[in-house]
Amino acid sequence: MKRVLKWIGIVLAVLLVAVVILHFVGKSRLNNAPEVVTKPVTVTMDETAVARGEYLVNTVSQCRFCHGDQLEGEIFLDGDLGSYVAAPNLTSGQGGIGATYTDADWERALRHGIGRDNRVLMIMPSNFYARYSDADLAGLIAYLKQVPPVDSNWEPRHMGFPGTLIGGLLAYDDLTRINSIDHTAVGGKSVPEGATAEYGAYMVSIAMCGECHGANLAGIVGEDGPPPGPNLTPGGELGDWTEADFINTIRTGETPAGRQLSRDLMPWPAFSQMSDTELQAIWAYLHSLPALPDNS
Repeated sequence: MKRVLKWIGIVLAVLLVAVVILHFVGKSRLNNAPEVVTKPVTVTMDETAVARGEYLVNTVSQCRFCHGDQLEGEIFLDGDLGSYVAAPNLTSGQGGIGATYTDADWERALRHGIGRDNRVLMIMPSNFYARYSDADLAGLIAYLKQVPPVDSNWEPRHMGFPGTLIGGLLAYDDLTRINSIDHTAVGGKSVPEGATAEYGAYMVSIAMCGECHGANLAGIVGEDGPPPGPNLTPGGELGDWTEADFINTIRTGETPAGRQLSRDLMPWPAFSQMSDTELQAIWAYLHSLPALPDNS
């Protein structure tokens, strides 16, 4: 019996040591981003650039969804998983990163998912924003640099156990996007605006459609009931729609079948402000995709 208890003690000690090691490995991965190639952009504060940035922040990329109505930041985790994670205050007010971020810092965070302090950013969809053209990214940064300051001083991110294991190891690629970005191929020239599939692909990316509808846009299956992000390829419901049906759905939030889209799950009120050309381009791109069955 003593021998059995001895071996149980040894096994438990080994497991404890392994957990402690994994805790520090996960914490280190989150706090120390790998070195990547960045591509700073030239930011000008002219009226046209700022207006474009405002449109991208508020209508297309939905920055306020995570960072608050005034971009003052919001808490994601507060003690859950032994961790504290907040979407930062983007303004230049007290506690805001806008007071310290350089243009290069903004580019690194937005397109590469790396903070000014070299942390790997969590829940930051940089894999989509990596597609931002240099001109659009410069406009977005210009707008963020002049938004009204808001005082909102969140605590620094703290990852404790078991958050370090989940965020730093088990779900690292889900909660951070740094490994899904080709850091050498970010940005570039603007895609010509027009009702084309090419421009539609660009809009779909910077609007983060793949976040809810899957990387191949064939939907994300929910735990219960229909998928929260339905299949957008011609293999799904949209295969029976016309371009007019699609645009009307985005404008009104009501599908051709009379189903009302959820404002909480689908930000159609913001997308409804897109131009006809942008919506036509998105439709052209979705209609060009292979007809895939629903993801399962």
